Amino acid sequence: MTEKTDQLRCILLQEQCSLVVAPVEGNLATFNKKGVRDLVWLLDNDPGMLRGAAIADKVVGKAAAGLIVCGGVAEVYAEVMSRLALPLLQRAGVIYSFGSLVDRIVIPAGDSRCPLEQIVAEASTATEVESLLRRHFSEMQSAVKNK
Repeated sequence: MTEKTDQLRCILLQEQCSLVVAPVEGNLATFNKKGVRDLVWLLDNDPGMLRGAAIADKVVGKAAAGLIVCGGVAEVYAEVMSRLALPLLQRAGVIYSFGSLVDRIVIPAGDSRCPLEQIVAEASTATEVESLLRRHFSEMQSAVKNK
């Protein structure tokens, strides 16, 4: 863990947020949404904040790792990181560290695998991860509108 990600880890824990972003330029920002929602929001609304940034996240599985890579993040710390995230981060040259490394991300209510991890299971690149997630979110949004 670098000094930068150690600082971000401390903020993550003190603020009890879900994501801390230290952009190359500009002010540090904290986020509180569950899952990958904040990463998707940043990719869509402020991609420059992620490019070259250091981040700390509560949980980084394969889904989050794909978005982190697509966003051009340079360094990530995760309280919990899935082994499935490592190949995506390694191939992209993202520096990573973690509090604990797990075989899979599970949902808080039980021991079943995180739905987003299931959605991106077959993806082999970060671009494929992002595409699968966006298709899923689009389908979810359409289902809500059609109710």
